[in-house]
Amino acid sequence: MIPIFLSALGVGFSGAMMPGSLLTYTIKQSLAAGPRAGFIIALGHALLEILLIFLIFLGLDAILQSSTAQIIIGILGGLLLMYIGIGMIIKSARNKVSIQLDKQDATAKNMLLSGALISASNPYFVLWWAVIGLSFLMQSYYAFGYLGVFIFFLGHTLADFIWYGFISLFVGKTRRFIKEQPYRVAIAVLGGLLVFFGAKFLFDAFILI
Repeated sequence: MIPIFLSALGVGFSGAMMPGSLLTYTIKQSLAAGPRAGFIIALGHALLEILLIFLIFLGLDAILQSSTAQIIIGILGGLLLMYIGIGMIIKSARNKVSIQLDKQDATAKNMLLSGALISASNPYFVLWWAVIGLSFLMQSYYAFGYLGVFIFFLGHTLADFIWYGFISLFVGKTRRFIKEQPYRVAIAVLGGLLVFFGAKFLFDAFILI
């Protein structure tokens, strides 16, 4: 179960650390509300993911019985992971990774609700869970059943709490963001991790053909 947990943790960090509306909102709220903001926002994000996983498993039995569906999901998940990972590496190399604090998509005042609403408003969030998340859930389920799914979700969610918690603590205490160069390196490394997992998904899918 440790490989599942570590994989979920690594992939979770790759999504959490990428610049976007949720990270922007976390930084803004940390400046305004202090270190607690990131943990509250991450909790709202996690609650939405629990709901999404529950909805996925409502129809998962049919998918688990179909090798064709497993192959398609594995290929799509692998290709999407590699596409996102390569994009992260390219953006980091071209110095196009930045945080835009003048943009904010949230309209709700409550940070817990905003954590869920901002995530739900991001089309890549649903796409990620529909393809990549589903692939990881299936692998975890095949390995250890529902316990494997729980371990995956635990690692995935822990990454969000660690990153957004760190951001809120750092920004809330110092009123500034981390330096750009280490952040770009971290994004490139995580992009490489996604490429690795994408290649693994493709390999596992082609074995089933």
